[in-house]
Amino acid sequence: MSAERKRFSVKMKMYVFVLVTVLSVAVGTSLISYSLSTDQMDHYYKQSAEGNARNVASLIDGDFIAELIPIIKTDEYQWLRTRAEEEDNEQLIEDYLVEKGVWEQYDDIRSFITDYAENMDSIERIAVVAHSGSDIDYDMYLVIDGRTPMYKTGFYEIRALELRGKDIASLEEPVISDGTWGWACTDYKPVYDSSGKCVCVVECDYGLEDVVEERSSILSSLLIGSVMFTMIILGVAVWLVNSIMIKPIRTMTDEMKKFKPSEKDGYDSAGVMKLDIRGDDEIGEIYYGIRKMQMDIVDYLKDKAKAESDIRNKNNRIGQLSNETNKDPLTGVGSKSAYLKKISELNHKMSCHELGKIAFVVVDMNNLKYINDTFGHKSGDQYIKGCCDMIGNVFTDSPVYRIGGDEFVAIVTGEDYEDRKALIEKLKSDYEETYTDESGEPWNRYSAAVGMAEAEVDDKTLEPVFKRADKAMYEDKALFKKNNGTYR
Repeated sequence: MSAERKRFSVKMKMYVFVLVTVLSVAVGTSLISYSLSTDQMDHYYKQSAEGNARNVASLIDGDFIAELIPIIKTDEYQWLRTRAEEEDNEQLIEDYLVEKGVWEQYDDIRSFITDYAENMDSIERIAVVAHSGSDIDYDMYLVIDGRTPMYKTGFYEIRALELRGKDIASLEEPVISDGTWGWACTDYKPVYDSSGKCVCVVECDYGLEDVVEERSSILSSLLIGSVMFTMIILGVAVWLVNSIMIKPIRTMTDEMKKFKPSEKDGYDSAGVMKLDIRGDDEIGEIYYGIRKMQMDIVDYLKDKAKAESDIRNKNNRIGQLSNETNKDPLTGVGSKSAYLKKISELNHKMSCHELGKIAFVVVDMNNLKYINDTFGHKSGDQYIKGCCDMIGNVFTDSPVYRIGGDEFVAIVTGEDYEDRKALIEKLKSDYEETYTDESGEPWNRYSAAVGMAEAEVDDKTLEPVFKRADKAMYEDKALFKKNNGTYR
């Protein structure tokens, strides 16, 4: 399993990415360079073939060619040409053309195109070809330069595939092809007789066999050079990737494994990372982000330990208070007797003008009888405890007393008194939220009517305060019954 992870690690992915990228760029650049080079070379040969074909065509006598064509096309000449080729005897051709009275002009044209071809570099062949239109697959040679046997005059050559179906007298540009004579760049230019009829075309061939071989050699050299260049760049890239990315990441990974925090540890003892990594790039941002997270974890554990200690101290204080007063056995809050004792103490302070600001919150549970009658007293007890807990969760600094089967009183002072209005609204909201949650069991959908009243200057005892809170509670209960009915 570990070997598989290593094979697909970030390090290997980066190496593959760099290799593919550099190789692609190198090969792509080589191919573009090769393409540009071949395009320039092709353009040169096409221009040369076109210019020379035009020059020769301008000096060919079209009327003579019109006279020569019928002679060469005869069966008699074709038979003689075949015989001359078999015997390798050019004299037979010369004697025949002398007999027909066209030898002198034929020889002049042949000598001219021979001299022209020999004085121009790279020209493989210059020939005069009969004009055959676009629907012919074969072309007949009329006059060929002296480097080609004379019995090739009258030879029918099959057209290259690139020229099938085209009129070679009206080609838009020269053609590069691999034909009967090998790789060549060929252009054709028309020759007209005195009546303006195209009687033949001049074919100018630039031999490209050596050029094609040279191109293959160049392409191979470029590709080999690209691979070698890629290997060099890859080596540099691997070094850079290791230095900039892989090494810092591997170091951070090793350091992260040392992080084992506890509530008693400081940053150093917990193993918080402490590396010399720059923060001006993404790796630095990751490092400082992880380090900050580790420090936050250490701080959280310390705060959590302190909070747990505070909770224990608070529970101890609550326990001490409970020991001093009587507790309700079901809910754990103060009992009615404890409430009466507390009221007596507070009334005494009130008479001595030693009592500070104080308020009463009266809570009376809704539907307790329905819960008891329908689901049993065990569920009813759970319902009572849940309703009571919600009071304590809101008024955290105020003693709560159970003064009846389903009635509670919270004596609100201190910070709870300052926040009394917000807290009373929260308590009502909490009851509304649990009551409307239809996904819960009926005995867990707590609901109660809530009323609150503050002690006023005219109050001599706390009894009027309680009565006002009790009245407010019954108004809240009436509203609940109006909205929800007596039972759910």
